[in-house]
Amino acid sequence: MSEYRAVQVTGSRNFELVTREVEPPPAGHVRIRVEACGVCHSDVLAVEGLRADPAVPVVPGHEVVGVIDALGDGVSAWQVGDRVGVGYLGGHCGECGPCRRGDFVNCENQHQTGTTNDGGYAEVITAKSTGLVGIPEGLSAVDAAPLLCAGLTVYSALRQADSRPGALVAVQGIGGLGHLGLQYADKLGYRVAAIARGEEKRALALRLGADEYVDSAAGDPGQALRQLGGATAILATASSGASMTPLVPGLAPRGKMIVLGAATDPIEVATPDLIFGGRSITGSLTGTSIDNEDNLDFAVRRGIRPMTEVFPLAEAPRAYEHMMFGRARFRAVLDMTAG
Repeated sequence: MSEYRAVQVTGSRNFELVTREVEPPPAGHVRIRVEACGVCHSDVLAVEGLRADPAVPVVPGHEVVGVIDALGDGVSAWQVGDRVGVGYLGGHCGECGPCRRGDFVNCENQHQTGTTNDGGYAEVITAKSTGLVGIPEGLSAVDAAPLLCAGLTVYSALRQADSRPGALVAVQGIGGLGHLGLQYADKLGYRVAAIARGEEKRALALRLGADEYVDSAAGDPGQALRQLGGATAILATASSGASMTPLVPGLAPRGKMIVLGAATDPIEVATPDLIFGGRSITGSLTGTSIDNEDNLDFAVRRGIRPMTEVFPLAEAPRAYEHMMFGRARFRAVLDMTAG
C-alpha cells in the first residue's frame, strides 16, 4: 500500500475524505494499519476547531486499534505484526518534570492523539512507541476501541475511589461512559447505584450491573443516595455541572465525587457538605499505556464490552453527528473493513 484514506478536519466541522502517501515512521514511532477507531465526545477538540490553529488539517480520533506494519529507529519493545491500540494520551516524553517523577499522564509534552497529532479516522496512523497499548486476544477491534478511552477513564476513576468490596458506588449517567462504568463497578465487586433521568433506562441499568436505580427526575438524587447508606464514590459522567451539584450530599463520609464528564457550567457546592464528613470532588483523566493494558485484560477476563454502532470510514462525519446528538447506543466506532 503506497496510499491510504483519511478523514481530516479544518476549521469547525469541515470534514474532508482525502488520500495521503504512506510514509516511514520517524525515530521512536511505529506505523499502524488501523482496524477500528472509536468516535468519542473529546473529538470536539479537533472537529469544532478548539485547538491552536484550526486552519491546519488534523485527523481526529483517539480510540485507535490496529496492527504495526513498520518500526522507526530506536523502537525495540514492539514488533511488526503486533496488535496495538493508541488512546488519547499518545506518548510521554520521559524527560519533563512530571515524567521524571513518574507522572506520565501529566507529561508536559504529551501527544494528544487526534488533536495535536493525527488520529485514527484513517487507514494508517503513526504513533509514538511510549503511547502504545497491547491488545489482548479475544477482544475484537470494534470492542477494544472504546475501551481504550471510555473504558480506561471509568477504570482509572474506580481505582481512585479505593472503596471496599460491597461499598455503594454510584454511576451518574448511562451513556458512553456510564454504561461501561456500571459494568466495571459491578465486576469490581461494588454495590452499584445507577443515576439517570426517567424510568426508561432502569431495565438497561440493572442488566449492565446496577443493584439500585435512582431516577433523578423523580426526586433529589443526593437524598436517594443517603437513603441507600451514602455512596463511597460517585462517577459523574454526564456533561452537566448542574446535574452533578445535587449529588454531593449523597456521598458517605470520606466519599469522593469523581468528575469524568466535561461540562461548561460549574458544579456548585455548599461548603458544609465538604467539611462535615470530609467529602471531596476530584477529576480523573484516563491513564498510562500500561494502565490501559491492565484495563483491557480486566475487561476480557470479566466479560466487559461496550455497546457499539459501527460506521465505515467514509461516514465519519455522520458517526460524529450521531454521537454528538446523543443518538449512539452507546459508542460509535469506525470500522476500516466496512463499506
